Amino acid sequence: MTTGMIVQRTGWEVLAKGSGFDRHVRKIVASDLMSDVLVVDEDDMLLLTSLVSDQVLRTAQVVGAVGVVVVNGKPLPSSMVAVAHGLGVSLLTTPLAKFDACVALHRILEAQ
Repeated sequence: MTTGMIVQRTGWEVLAKGSGFDRHVRKIVASDLMSDVLVVDEDDMLLLTSLVSDQVLRTAQVVGAVGVVVVNGKPLPSSMVAVAHGLGVSLLTTPLAKFDACVALHRILEAQ
């Protein structure tokens, strides 16, 4: 399942299509602590967070995440979208709470 396929099935909003948009998502990591994300040793992860900071995107780039999903429908600063484009990181947003977004992703990945 790619990020693009997830968007098709969930209707989540795409704010930036990065280089990982067509890579397969193999793991989901949901965290607001970027220090915890940095120690995850998984390839092709999709990061779910409620943080609206440029640092989230920089962390995603460092760990090689396929993209970032900002949950809770939080408004994003324009700088975050610009950084996502600059780093080539996919950036999505959803009105769902983090738990509900994880459940939705689990159902999609389970159906494969």
